[in-house]
Amino acid sequence: MRIAYWKAKIMKVPNKNFKTLLVIMVIASAAVLMNAYASKERAGNMSSSEESDNIRNKAKDSTQAGSHEKATFAAGCFWGVEAAFGQVKGVISTSVGYTGGHTRNPTYRQVCSGRTGHAEAVEVIYDPNEVSYEQLVEVFWNIHDPTTVNRQGPDVGSQYRSAIFYHNQRQLSAAEASKKKLEKSGKLKRPIVTKIVPASTFYRAEEYHQRYLEKCGRTSCRSTLK
Repeated sequence: MRIAYWKAKIMKVPNKNFKTLLVIMVIASAAVLMNAYASKERAGNMSSSEESDNIRNKAKDSTQAGSHEKATFAAGCFWGVEAAFGQVKGVISTSVGYTGGHTRNPTYRQVCSGRTGHAEAVEVIYDPNEVSYEQLVEVFWNIHDPTTVNRQGPDVGSQYRSAIFYHNQRQLSAAEASKKKLEKSGKLKRPIVTKIVPASTFYRAEEYHQRYLEKCGRTSCRSTLK
């Protein structure tokens, strides 16, 4: 605020009373400016805090409003997987992303390198009153080959592995029961290699990947998707 500078200038003024008045005015002006700056800073911090709260609340609302729940699956290229789940009645929204690895905030190129440990996955927000988790798991089995290790069709790599990422004990029990049922059905000629593991941080993929096939006017990657 350069108060000392102006105080030194004022001290050169000959009239003592006038000098005192000027000093008081400078100090008062400085106090006003400092208070204004502090208020602005508090407002900025409050705005930032409120914005963060809004983001968190929106994320929370997406899974709580109307008793919505979350499910996460990896079944090869996430474009086709997202398109398949997006057609299921009761599914509120879908997001493609990366999960199950060790690299924070990975890019698509990094995941494709196979060095991040992440799988291409789809996060599904659904209404359990319209579609059950068990039904979503059935869709999962039907849209890919759960017997191939780190591969779906021409897509090869650990990022294309088959996995169910459960969010609670109920989902774990349902996924394991569904897997055993499918194994006993005799529909598959080879053992199921799908991993059923706890859900970890889900990193939303770049925006151009979201609803990619829909943007291209397509409903699936390949004809193998049912």
